[in-house]
Amino acid sequence: MGTLKKIAIFCDFDGTITKSDTIINIMKYFNPPGWETIKNDIMTSRISVREGVGRMFYLLPTSYQEELTNYAIKQAEIRPGFNRFIQYCQDNNIRLFITSGGIDFFVFPILSHYPISKQDIYCNSCDFRSKQIRILWPFPCDAQCSNDCGMCKPSNGYMKIVIGDSITDLAVAKLAELVIARDFLLQKCKEQSLPHKEFDSFFDVIKILNEMTNKRGDNL
Repeated sequence: MGTLKKIAIFCDFDGTITKSDTIINIMKYFNPPGWETIKNDIMTSRISVREGVGRMFYLLPTSYQEELTNYAIKQAEIRPGFNRFIQYCQDNNIRLFITSGGIDFFVFPILSHYPISKQDIYCNSCDFRSKQIRILWPFPCDAQCSNDCGMCKPSNGYMKIVIGDSITDLAVAKLAELVIARDFLLQKCKEQSLPHKEFDSFFDVIKILNEMTNKRGDNL
């Protein structure tokens, strides 16, 4: 039992912890001309996530900062079972990382209501000092990844489980021992034969983790 690797969970934010994608909701709400073309180019991999998200936010003036922030926080709806999932990870000594392609001005305020260490939250940053909004990328790809992810999902020596839904989770999903997926990521897991389970709520995630515990014969 002592030789089994401890588990680290890399959990996406938008569309995973939240029920919908905050960046897409922001773009739909403010509707700057050209954003949908950029979104489609990201989803079909014609441009990288980093380039696309940067271009979409550059369509918005920094004068929108207060309205943008208030809207982003207000529209967020958390997926059922998230509080219970955090407690499950703590009770079972599972390291939980939040790895988000989202932006700090909404990720941190929304997650501030939950017992998650700020040092375990990885996301992009926003610069409101110029006329147009600029996205900053504090966690770029390293030598092991050439996808220009923007926020490259971190890795370490743990057994890696990925929870996610979107194209921003695909690169790290290919390195995971199990992917707990929905939506776009679920489709890609099926297409690429990645080891995966489907989820809708975090109660589903807990059930999957319990099944894994029984199969491994330990307490994670």
